[in-house]
Amino acid sequence: MNDSPDTTRRVPVIIPRPEHNVSRAQISNNALKVLYRLKDAGFKAFIVGGGVRDLLLGREPKDFDVATDAHPEEVRRLFRNCRLIGRRFRLAHVHFGRDIIEVATFRGGPVQEDEPHHVTTDEGRILRDNVYGDIHEDVWRRDFTANALYYNIADFSIWDYVGGAEDVREGVMRLIGDPEERYREDPVRMLRAVRFAAKLGFRIDPASEAPLFKLGELLAVMPPARLFDECQKLFLSGHAVQSFEHLRHYGIFRLLFPTADAEMDSLEGEVFRALVLKALENTDRRVAEGKPVTPTFLFAVFLWGAVTRMAKELREAGGAPMQALLDSADTILRSQQRHISIPRRFGVPMKDIMAMQLRFTHQHGRRALRTMEHPSFRAAYDFLLLRVEAGDEPAETAEFWTKLQDMDSEHRRSAVQPKRGRTRKRRRPPRRKRPAG
Repeated sequence: MNDSPDTTRRVPVIIPRPEHNVSRAQISNNALKVLYRLKDAGFKAFIVGGGVRDLLLGREPKDFDVATDAHPEEVRRLFRNCRLIGRRFRLAHVHFGRDIIEVATFRGGPVQEDEPHHVTTDEGRILRDNVYGDIHEDVWRRDFTANALYYNIADFSIWDYVGGAEDVREGVMRLIGDPEERYREDPVRMLRAVRFAAKLGFRIDPASEAPLFKLGELLAVMPPARLFDECQKLFLSGHAVQSFEHLRHYGIFRLLFPTADAEMDSLEGEVFRALVLKALENTDRRVAEGKPVTPTFLFAVFLWGAVTRMAKELREAGGAPMQALLDSADTILRSQQRHISIPRRFGVPMKDIMAMQLRFTHQHGRRALRTMEHPSFRAAYDFLLLRVEAGDEPAETAEFWTKLQDMDSEHRRSAVQPKRGRTRKRRRPPRRKRPAG
């Protein structure tokens, strides 16, 4: 087992091609095009990060990132299909249709304290880091040892400066350098540690794990939009249950979804906890089956407990049921935006899914038929099924809507007719007076 990596070492352990299982045949053709064009132009070119790690584990990488000594502008001159992005980290994106190969220039340490391309806050958080260097410096700027392995297209070897290959074999997530300092540089690394541990089934090295219990509050200064992106990776990549359990264990979930965390810890929180777990399991199952998933559904579940609690209070104060629910959804969603920014394209259908739960209780007349025509009906119906499983709604409600979907239009109209004895007499409109004369 590795000790803490020696950040003074500048000579890598080079693993030759016969001693590892990574093959060019496993690398996408587009990534190979980028690598070979950089190499042919006289630049160094490596696959780096999760792609190498996943190939060593026998997994199929989701994407391939390239590291090079070519500067972003030089990469753009080599590829007409290249776009430069980023202010915090300047990157080159080489586009092949919908496939994007990300190319990063080797980074180095700041030359002097007032270096304009390297800016940090007083707490050590990196705001801008466009100081370029060589591969010997770049490796120490990466986060985890398992993500700091370089596959060299020149001779198909793997360069390992920090014992990452051994940590991959042992199943360990270990930060490079001083863990607390690295988390302060970029607090989102705490979420990345949780995500990789959940995704890969790795354990977090004790020295890298200890700060997770005390530095979570640093996430409050991160842009809510960036946290939204990280949460999508945590919960919509097939390891939602494990991510959730890790986040709760380290006390980080309450910083991302405070109202959901409070509801689960309340005296009445057992049903809500069951609902959240079933939603997470359902999401993982859909990912495994190749079905689409969206943050709309899962985030609606996270906020449901607080919304229904507030709606109940508004109803008891005399508010109409539907208006109470909508007002509560607006209030809770605005509160959530301070922690994780949920884009409007997800926020609006979230509220529709919640409102439909109330509409499902109305099972007679044209209103019931219009409910089935709503664009959010299918997602809301799935939400209803989870609520029934968790004990949050009677099974009869779901049975009615399940049967109604299997009927033809004539039988549907019959099924939603009011029962005898419950028909309300229609009020006759007042007769209009005839004008005099």
